[in-house]
Amino acid sequence: MAAPFSWIRPEPWGIHIVPADAWVDPSRPVPRALVTHGHADHARGGHGETIATPATLAIMELRYRTGASDDSGTVLHKAVPVEYGETIRLPGGVDATYIPAGHVLGSAQILLEHGGECVVITGDYKRAPDPTCAPFEVTPCDIFITEATFGLPVFTHPPIGEEIGKLLDARADNPEACVLVGAYALGKAQRVIAELRAAGHTDTIFLHGAMEAMCRLYEDHGVALGDLRLVADATKDAMRGAIIVAPPSALNDRWSRRLPDPITAMASGWMRVRGRARQRGVELPLVISDHADWGELTRTIAQVNPQETWITHGREEALLRWCALSQRRARALALVGYEDEDD
Repeated sequence: MAAPFSWIRPEPWGIHIVPADAWVDPSRPVPRALVTHGHADHARGGHGETIATPATLAIMELRYRTGASDDSGTVLHKAVPVEYGETIRLPGGVDATYIPAGHVLGSAQILLEHGGECVVITGDYKRAPDPTCAPFEVTPCDIFITEATFGLPVFTHPPIGEEIGKLLDARADNPEACVLVGAYALGKAQRVIAELRAAGHTDTIFLHGAMEAMCRLYEDHGVALGDLRLVADATKDAMRGAIIVAPPSALNDRWSRRLPDPITAMASGWMRVRGRARQRGVELPLVISDHADWGELTRTIAQVNPQETWITHGREEALLRWCALSQRRARALALVGYEDEDD
């Protein structure tokens, strides 16, 4: 008889589902990949077969051109869409169910079941409400494989309404200037825009050109973002009193010189760390994260109540210590390729 959970094996480049010869979020090309979401440290091109939600597959095609064909028109890489709540059978008798993770559009936890044992791999997730993606669903399991990007007690994310209020106040207080918000191009930018709309901001929001395609993809998937316009198509005077969203790398780039007296803001969970804001020259740090904070991580583990928790990446030591003090079995996994994205 096989040892318990011998069918699920953490390797340096991803989680290996042994009977199916499949991998979850592998950092190198594999014949069969189950992908939780479209961020580059979890998704990549080159897999023989990619299994993900329809939105994640669309994001991967936009970012990584995963639908490439050969000269005869044959698709080189097969895409298998899985809806939330849908279960598919993998080779070797493994069932995989995709469950909302609340991280970004299309993000999913993956529930794997085999031989009476069940494992949930969260990918990245958050518990706070987000108008741009389906909310996280607690799923009891035997082994819970969680991220720990903000796995330190110091990380407590404020309500997003407070941070959006700071952004709108800065705009109101500086009518001749503009507020330039640095935000990660997938997920964060669209969430900031949607939250501004929810707060009653109906004016045109201007975009760096690198943001346009992803924002349009979100709109194609039913996320209303309101009136958006490219900075390249606007005059400096038209952008006075406006909010502009750009990649973090553009905050101090030559590109920003075309803007009217920009007040630099940055939307990231890392803005809780004042040193990071100073390093980037950010005048208005906005603590807005698409990852679970310390309280959400520990609450989620308690609610899932697994036999064992595996921690894939992030601040592993503190979460391991919390599990030990809570008399919960836990281990850290030595996976490579996962980064502290601009969140």
